Parts: sequence; structure tokens; C-alpha cells
Amino acid sequence: MTSELGSIGAVLNGEIYNYRQLRKDLIEGGHALTSEGDTEVIAHLAEQVSPVELARKLDGMFAFAVWDTSRERLVLGRDRLGKKPLYYWSDGTHLVFASEIKALLVHPLVPRRMDPGALPAYLTFGYVPTPRTFFEGISSLPPGHVLVFEPGLPLRLEQYWAPVVPGLKGAPTSPQLSLDGAARSVREHLRSAVERRLVSDVPLGAFLSGGVDSSSVVALMAGLMNQPVATFTIGFEDTQGFDERPYARMVAERFKTNHTEFVVSPDAASLIERLVWLYDQPFGDSSALPTYLLSELTRKHVTVALCGDGGDELFAGYERFAAALALSKFQRLPAALQNWAQGGSARLPPRAFAGRAGSLQRLLARKDEPLPGSYLSWVSHVQMPVRKAMCPSGTFWDIEDYQQIWDATDGAGLLDRLLLLNLRTYLLDDLLPKVDRMAMAHALEVRSPFLDTALVEMALQLQPGTKMRGFSLKRALKRAMADSLPPQVLHRPKHGFGVPLERWFRNELRGYVESRLLPASTRVRAHLEPDEVDRLVGEHLSGAADHCHALWALVTLEEFLRKQGW
Repeated sequence: MTSELGSIGAVLNGEIYNYRQLRKDLIEGGHALTSEGDTEVIAHLAEQVSPVELARKLDGMFAFAVWDTSRERLVLGRDRLGKKPLYYWSDGTHLVFASEIKALLVHPLVPRRMDPGALPAYLTFGYVPTPRTFFEGISSLPPGHVLVFEPGLPLRLEQYWAPVVPGLKGAPTSPQLSLDGAARSVREHLRSAVERRLVSDVPLGAFLSGGVDSSSVVALMAGLMNQPVATFTIGFEDTQGFDERPYARMVAERFKTNHTEFVVSPDAASLIERLVWLYDQPFGDSSALPTYLLSELTRKHVTVALCGDGGDELFAGYERFAAALALSKFQRLPAALQNWAQGGSARLPPRAFAGRAGSLQRLLARKDEPLPGSYLSWVSHVQMPVRKAMCPSGTFWDIEDYQQIWDATDGAGLLDRLLLLNLRTYLLDDLLPKVDRMAMAHALEVRSPFLDTALVEMALQLQPGTKMRGFSLKRALKRAMADSLPPQVLHRPKHGFGVPLERWFRNELRGYVESRLLPASTRVRAHLEPDEVDRLVGEHLSGAADHCHALWALVTLEEFLRKQGW
């Protein structure tokens, strides 16, 4: 879409939720718009404001490009949290950009070379942290930034938004809300966020896992819509806690939704090659598999779906946050007492450490490691000693970047620092691309009310005690929804969108793992130390250890390397 004179053109991937108000303001200011959509609004805004101000005016999930003919200037912009992807390559004279890496690689100027620093970073995180990718020279535009390209000038990366919490420079002064006051604010903001995302001229529904976040979204949708909500759930024929369908049914029955379920079986692993193609990079999060199938199921019925992504990041929904705070307190105890507690836990059998006790045991093993290193060990797919053994010559740029993100929040409370760290890493490079790629593979648009700008900025200012106390998680959100959700949903332990990989890899998918990782011709053995690969596979298959997440990361890496011919 272009401006009136055709001198400015814009393209957009995503959705601008406030475009109607922006359009109204532009018309009142004398602009002549010819369409009812959101892309044209961007072109007209670019006529009168700077690139940074342009991005700040937009509320939504977006990646945009604006070409200004009179200035010979190209501007790229990405939404505040990184819900929509945007990649680019430049040699200083040319700039190539796209929403997918595979599109960049079609351009004759863009080389297809592996970034040598990507492999060790991937082993740790299960992804290559932004702004780098697996491809040398191809970068991911950081969220909350615009990139300005003008002939003869260096690329200019400018930040237009950053998450701020109390204690940091520039943090707003916010009222000290009680738990009830925080809950009222959360309910009000979340309801408004859901309402904004219900504007659609195509069929609309919701992902429903049976957890607090997606159940809260469905509850508010039911109160705002004049027809039953279409809800979609995926599960497993499993007895180890991976199947959440009973809780989803409970919520569906309470709100009388039109509910549809799907069951994932081990043979779905045949989709790994397809998943790697969709991501353009290896991706270590196995929940991409059920997310792909859930999106496929949902798209058969609706075109837009709301989800609960972001609730754990805003309101402290992960037990690892509580465990990290417990570790911080533990590290202040006398050394003798620390050693006694660690020694006692080490003598107990593994089965004694189910649930939260297991969380504490995992962190006790890292009692000598300060944050964020101990937290990083918690979330790593491959632990640092194994990573070093697999990649003896690997660099540690990713660990340094992780530390820099942590250091930048010095002055904030410990929980707030952990939440910001999670927003800048796990949410950005794991959760958001997982849902976006898997949904867009089926032309399904997924909207995330919890990532609404106003809700995010409000939630970041809440006192830590309204979010978590001990192992009581998401306190403000649960209080906000207490009169709507079933108690069994509100008070159930946190359960991620997991896959029973540990069992699958030892049973139904044992042959698959062996065929992908053990033959001498496999690509991972050319890039990693083969003996370490053999050890991980052998220990897992024998039951001596659980390396399922590391093995998933390795098999997806193998598929990627084969596809690239590396």
C-alpha cells in the first residue's frame, strides 16, 4: 500500500489492533485513505513521523517495511515482544529482508553459510539467540526496534520500546497495589485485551490446554461473545501427566464451548523434517510437534485463534522462578549447612524428588553457581560440561549475551529480573516463533491477549508478591479469575505443553533415534564429538539417565544439517 502521492510504500506481516483509531486520526488530519485495512495506515504515518515514532504508534503483532522514495530510505520494524519474525542480510550496499530465512536464501547475493558460533549456542538453548541465526550474516531484527537503511550510510538500529520494571532507570512510579487491587487491574486489562482481539470478519476460536492462562482467555471470550466459543485441545494417550484433555473438558463444559480434541501418537515424529523446513533452523522444543497438529486441527474450523501465551512470563507461572529465589536464599546460609542439605538430598532415590522437591534438588546441585548461571543450567537442553565436550572449540558468545541481559536489570528485584530475562530469551526465541511458524504453516492467525502492550506494561509494574509467594504462582491472575474458573484448574500444579519423549525415545521411537544419531554417516557426528553423542543415546536408551530433550535437539539438528548439505 502507498501514500496519496505514491512516494511511500508499506508492507505488513501481522495485525495492527489500533489501526481504526490511527486511520480516523489521519483522515481528520487531511490524509486521503483508499482502503479499510491497516497496512495503508503505516504508509501514511510514515509521511509525518520518524521511524521510531511510527513504530511506537502501532499496537499489535507486526513486522513492517516502509520504502520512502524521496528520501531513498528503507525502514524495517518489529513489534515490541517479537511475535512476528523479520530477518535481514546486508553487505553495506544492499539490504535483503523477509519474514523467512528461506526467502532470503533465494536472493543471489545472500550466501548459505553456517555461523560457526551457532552450534554450541543451539545445544544450550535449543535455538540460536536473537539477533544471530544459524546462517552467517543473516540476522533477526530484535523486538522493539526499527532498522533504517539509507544509501551511503551505515545501517542504523534504533530501539523504540523496552520492558521496564521497578528499580530500573526510567521505570514509572506505580501505586502499591494489594493482591485484590492487582487482581482487579489484571482482570480489567486482560478483558480489554481479549475484546480487542475478537474483532474479526472470519471464524474465530481459541486454543484450550486446561491451564490457567488459556482457560482465562476462554472464560473472558465466553462473556464477550454472543455465540459459543470454539475451543481446541490436543493431548496424548498417556498416564504420566502429559494429557491435559480432562482439564480442558472441564473448562469447555463450564463455558459451554464447541469443543474439539485431537490425540498425538508417536508416529507424529515423522513430521520432524517438515518442522525443520518451516523453521528454517533446527528447533529444540519438542512441543512444536503438538503445536503443529493443534494448529492443523484448529484451522479446519476457524481462521483466527486466541491463545494463553505470555501468562507465565508476566505473572510468574514457572516453578523454576520459585526455585531460583529459593536457591538465592539458600546460598546465604552457612557453607556447612549448605553442604549438609546437598549431601542429604544426594543420598535419596530419584523417585523421592517428584514435583517441587525435584525442582529444589536440581538447583541444590548448582548451589555454588550464582544467578543467572544456575538458572541457565536449569533451562539448558545440553548442560555446559557436555556442551564443552561436544564442541571443544566452541565459543561462548551466547553465554556472554545472556549475562549482559541479566546485568542490564541490576537494581530490580530478583523475580522481576528473572521475568525480564525470560521475556528476552525463552519467550522471544522459543514460545513465540513456535506458535507463529506452526500456525502460519496452516494459514491460522494466533492472537495472544496476554502480550497486549497495556497489559504487559501494567503487569511489569506489579509488586513481586502479587505474582508469587513461595511456590504459590500467578497469584494475581488466579485471584482475578477465581470466580470464573473451576478450582481444579486454578489450583492444579503447573504443567507445560510437553511431549512424553522420555518414553517414546526408549520405546516407539527407539529405532528412529538410533538411525538418526548412531550411523557413522550422520551429519551431527561430523560437527560434534561422536563419543559424546553415543554416550547420550546409550544412557537414555538404557534408562541410566533422561536425555530426551538433548536427543530431540540432536535429531532436529541432524535433519537440518542434512537439508543444508553441511
